[in-house]
Amino acid sequence: METELSKELGVEHAIFGFTPFPAVAAAITRAGGFGVLGAVRYTAPDDLARDLDWMQEHTDGKPYGLDVVMPAKKVEGITEADVEAMIPAGHRRFVRDTLAEHGVPELGEGETSGWRITGWMEDVARSQLDVAFDYPIKLLANALGSPPADVVDRAHDRGVLVAALAGSARHARHHADAGIDVVVAQGYEAGGHTGEIASMVLVPDVVDAVGPLPVLAAGGIGSGEQIAAGLALGAQGVWLGSLWLTTEEADLHSRALTRKLLAAGSGDTVRSRALTGKPARQLRTRWTDAWDDPSGPGALPMPLQGLLVAEAVSRIQKYETGALLGTPVGQIVGRMNSERGVQAVFDDLTRGFERAVDRINRIAGRSAS
Repeated sequence: METELSKELGVEHAIFGFTPFPAVAAAITRAGGFGVLGAVRYTAPDDLARDLDWMQEHTDGKPYGLDVVMPAKKVEGITEADVEAMIPAGHRRFVRDTLAEHGVPELGEGETSGWRITGWMEDVARSQLDVAFDYPIKLLANALGSPPADVVDRAHDRGVLVAALAGSARHARHHADAGIDVVVAQGYEAGGHTGEIASMVLVPDVVDAVGPLPVLAAGGIGSGEQIAAGLALGAQGVWLGSLWLTTEEADLHSRALTRKLLAAGSGDTVRSRALTGKPARQLRTRWTDAWDDPSGPGALPMPLQGLLVAEAVSRIQKYETGALLGTPVGQIVGRMNSERGVQAVFDDLTRGFERAVDRINRIAGRSAS
């Protein structure tokens, strides 16, 4: 599964694995792919430095990258406290009532939320970059599209490629104009923030829109056959995120959540604003239903919603409140029905890819090489 992009980055397989877990990212890199560590949960620079140190020790000198979340345009002078003050009292009451309805206990005395969305604030993302650029990362990805121009320049000055996610050909062209090196075409099926165009339509649209820039196919991909399809559509690799959530190296801190993922079908997700304020595909739960109900107050825009629900999400996760417990995940969850190590996942992906290539060769009247 070598492409021009994978050769440029020095990886065996053009499989880019996004994950919030350092152990998973490192295992993806060791398996011959390209591990991309999600930085949004790191609110303290020292914590990110600690995990990047660990990555350095466990990637065998092979390349890896970092994914941040930052807007293209900077808003000066806005602090987390300023944003908190914008949250209406009625929305706070709705959160309290929903948690009470399902019997979710309060956090312990002195215990604070373990899940904060402050990684969406630009000053936090910039502090993450101050740390990351001290390490030999090979790719910087931004989940909210093109990062600010000075960040692109800063990465390029260090020989770091910059990637940005796009949900339409129009978004992809904006990225190309902004000097982005790699466009991730993320289809409707993907976990997390997505647009409304399915991968089978989106990938060739983006390839045509930004060529010869390399494009990665994302959304609904969890088998080697689907990887082959993405490459056949013109992509130079695939970007996989959801698939790693049920690997043995993942650290979800909740067996109940792992069981829900393993039991879920491809129809058990929903695009909801419940978590961040932007449409994000996640497991459908009573929590998403409550926020999507027209009789409720409706989700707030980003980043207000994320700050509003941060403590609630921590409580739901800590006490494993089954009806409310969820996570961002794509429709590929229907194929995630066993816990396996990252290497086993890679072995399955490569076998599936070989099967697909052999099948196409037979259809085309060619013998397998």
